[in-house]
Formats: sequence, structure tokens, C-alpha cells
Amino acid sequence: MPKGLPPKFGGPDVVRAMSTELWLEYLGISLDGSKVADLRFVLNLKTPDNGEQFVVELSNSTLTNIKGQQAKNAYLTITLDRSALEGVMAKKISFDQLVAQGKATFEGDRKPFAQLMAAMTPFSPDFELLPGTKQ
Repeated sequence: MPKGLPPKFGGPDVVRAMSTELWLEYLGISLDGSKVADLRFVLNLKTPDNGEQFVVELSNSTLTNIKGQQAKNAYLTITLDRSALEGVMAKKISFDQLVAQGKATFEGDRKPFAQLMAAMTPFSPDFELLPGTKQ
């Protein structure tokens, strides 16, 4: 990695350009699977302003998503506009704040979602690719 200022991944242009599906995959990469080893759940995510729907499943310490589907047996359904989700993606606002403002709804059991969010682990883009390469 070049020395100097670290790259910014959460800027407004990057967030707007990132698809919801890509953001969900990023969450899967950020997940510390050891913290959710015994947890299994399915949730629905809906963004009515752009018509997107996702099924998000956590099982076997892995977070996966399916675009264009909704699960009949979901523990939780989260509904918010994509424009509101962009604030969450940029880490400028939380889901709880959006719910309090009436910009998001959670229908169902929030406990698995809270456990999932607690298992997210930030990582640095300058991680060691091979042993002994970190400077």
C-alpha cells in the first residue's frame, strides 16, 4: 500500500455507486463468523423507493443474500428507502435512528439482527497479504 492518507471507502459518491447487493456482500465479508457460529436466521430487506427486495440469511457463520426475493418464514422484515439506507451504509445514521424518525420499519424479532450487527468487525485495507509483508 502506498504511504500517505488512507483511502476513503465510505464517501457519498462511493456509497451512492454501491449497489444494495454489494453492500450486503460487504457485510458478509465484515462478519466475524466465530461470534455467530450457533446463530441461524432469515430476514427480508425491502427498499420501496427503488423496488428492491432481498432475502438475507445467516447460517453456518455465513451471511448470504438473494436479490428479488422475500422469504415467507423471515424472522424480521426491514423496510426503508434506499436513500435512507445510504446513510446507514455511510455510517452517518443508525437503523435505530431511522426507525425513531419514521424512515424505517422493523417487523418481527430484532434480536437476531442485533446479534448480527454486534458480530461485524471493521478491517483495515492495509492488512497483511502474506506473512511478513506488513510494513
